Amino acid sequence: MTALLCALSLAGVTALSACSDSTAASGTKVTIGYSAWPGWFPWAVAQEKGLFEKNGVTVDLKWFDSYTESINALSSGAIDANSQTLNDTLASVSGGAKLSVVLVNDNSTGNDKIIAREGITGIADLKGKKVAVEQGTVDHYLLLLALQEAKLTEKDIQLVPLLTDAAAAAFVGGQVDAVAAFAPFTTTALQRPGSRAIGTSAEFPGAIPDHLVVSEQMSKERKKEVQALVNTWFQTIDWIKQNRDEAVRIMAKRGAVTIDEYKTYDAGTTIFTKQQNLDAFTPGVTPAHLNFQAGKIADFIISNGLAQNRPNFDGLFDDQYVKAVK
Repeated sequence: MTALLCALSLAGVTALSACSDSTAASGTKVTIGYSAWPGWFPWAVAQEKGLFEKNGVTVDLKWFDSYTESINALSSGAIDANSQTLNDTLASVSGGAKLSVVLVNDNSTGNDKIIAREGITGIADLKGKKVAVEQGTVDHYLLLLALQEAKLTEKDIQLVPLLTDAAAAAFVGGQVDAVAAFAPFTTTALQRPGSRAIGTSAEFPGAIPDHLVVSEQMSKERKKEVQALVNTWFQTIDWIKQNRDEAVRIMAKRGAVTIDEYKTYDAGTTIFTKQQNLDAFTPGVTPAHLNFQAGKIADFIISNGLAQNRPNFDGLFDDQYVKAVK
């Protein structure tokens, strides 16, 4: 299977656009993309314990070393589904991608961090400093939110665009003064002596929800398989609760960290229950509601030049699958 990968460069930030209708939308196998984030590692448990098969779906679970590449792969139709954040989904939609959010995996509640060298004690101290971040991703968004709160803009810092793993390594190597990164790359960054987190996603409740996102075409034409994926997710979360030690071993291995290191991520990633999913999908006017967060994120990415076109929310939030979970 081949697919055209494309990107739309907007104001120096890569926003991903739809290059083709989903080429992965035929056949019986479902290809799910995922990358290094604690809220998505349960997929590795589902694979190892055969839970996809128990729900009657054949899954090719595709690991991406680069999170950005996974977003591009979904937008282009190279994969059927992807684990990604709301703001990155909105960036793709603004570029023309036809996507549907079918599941809320989690909210980031501290595992996205802005980490600075010794001597930098707050966000305001970043003025004039070199800050590494993967442009267009959720941690770029977190950095912009934190700068805004400190009455600064991206122009007030020296932004160093790097992939997240390279950004963390550059920080440890002393090439930059700070880095915005997500777990498990935060563990790498904090290896620099004297470093500390000066801002985290815990300070912006609900700002970083993480999802299973499918192509709009798949949601319309392959409902049975999408339902099986959502069913598998909730069964996996139940299995993890009942088999915590084994599950942590599997997830720590996938994250390339120690078991003790993985346990430190627990508080920073809040896995959503079915009820929390239903509450999030329900329209509302608080940070707990996806439509509210989407509006705020859309305003932010437009005002900061991360996208040129405001994303269309029609059909974006598809709660039929969560509602159907027994």
